[in-house]
Amino acid sequence: MAETRTITFFIALTLFAQEATWNFYDSQVPALLRDHVASAALIGVLMGMDNLLGIVIQPWIGNRSDHTRTHWGRRVPYLVVGMPIAALLFLLLPWTPSLPALIVVMAGYALVMNTMRPLAEALTPDFIAPERRGRTNAIVKIATSLTIIVASLISLFVVDDHPRAAFAIPAVILLVVTVVLIAKVRDNQSPGYRAAVAADEPGAPPSPLRAVVAELVTSRDRRRVFLLLTVFLFGGAWFASRSLMTPYGMEVLALTRGEAGGLTLPSGVAFLLAAYPAALAAERFGRLRVIAAGMTVFAAALVAGALVPSATGTVVVLCIGAAGAACFAINAAVALWNLAPSSRMLGAYTGLYAVTWYLGGFAGPALIGAAVDLLGWRWMLLDTAVLATLAVLVVTRLARLQKAHATTPATA
Repeated sequence: MAETRTITFFIALTLFAQEATWNFYDSQVPALLRDHVASAALIGVLMGMDNLLGIVIQPWIGNRSDHTRTHWGRRVPYLVVGMPIAALLFLLLPWTPSLPALIVVMAGYALVMNTMRPLAEALTPDFIAPERRGRTNAIVKIATSLTIIVASLISLFVVDDHPRAAFAIPAVILLVVTVVLIAKVRDNQSPGYRAAVAADEPGAPPSPLRAVVAELVTSRDRRRVFLLLTVFLFGGAWFASRSLMTPYGMEVLALTRGEAGGLTLPSGVAFLLAAYPAALAAERFGRLRVIAAGMTVFAAALVAGALVPSATGTVVVLCIGAAGAACFAINAAVALWNLAPSSRMLGAYTGLYAVTWYLGGFAGPALIGAAVDLLGWRWMLLDTAVLATLAVLVVTRLARLQKAHATTPATA
């Protein structure tokens, strides 16, 4: 138990350091771009470059790390090389003299950090037993969410007086955590790594990512496909509820831009408070059951908000919905890890989860935006609830498949 707590701390610390630079990047790099670019659309395209790279890189590096064998393990060697490089690129961002130079550094930073993120996340299934992964994932989510506060504090107290030096703070955090990682973590000692080595066939080449995807798509066991479809649908609903909330508040609730932008802040606190209980509930009642219940709460809260629109009511339903979303966010990745055919595929499946989530984040706001064009802003919350309800229906089907799978002697 003590070893589990220790490695959970180091995993959370690693992702905290990575997300500290990501959140500061998202808040301050647009200001750097404004020095060179007048078009808000172009700034948005350039800021979205990291997500586009993530869709390509994360499953590839996850699969590559699955087949890496060193005396330090299969994830840590990449992390201890990549994190200092990312810190250096991050430091260079405010010193770039021109737009082409800034874009090159942005692309380099996004490339390296997208390589690091799935490797750090994959340490959870490597080290933690399936029944305890939810708790670890909850702690990791809490730690990464706190980086939003860290980035805000740096922006508030440092950026105006020291705009370039402010970038050094997240970079130093990243470097310090790299040193800790070097000193304390060797994933060659993890159960996942040892199981993967034991499963290796002498002389067999590594399975390419396309083989992993082909096995997923063609397998008669459809549980993983249904789970990824759930991730896509609920990811779309979640991102739509966040990204479209400011214009909704302005158009429907008659709030100012600043007031509307603050509607989601209390729900962020609600998400953090619900994260760990969501993991405990999954251990007691079943992971898929808690995911379905959480998404149902999310959808029902949005329906209530749509029927009685008010600023206070919207804040309340967003808090309730965020607590429900925590049940999904904490347990969905764990469910996918636990369905992976082998410990030799945990990195690839971590990347596939990320890709599906990002694709949902791209498609969801666009789909709900199209519904708003047809039906008006008044029913934006209801439109989003419908998308979340589709996710509930899919995971309900998945739960039936899971029950049938567990009770079939040939596949149990």
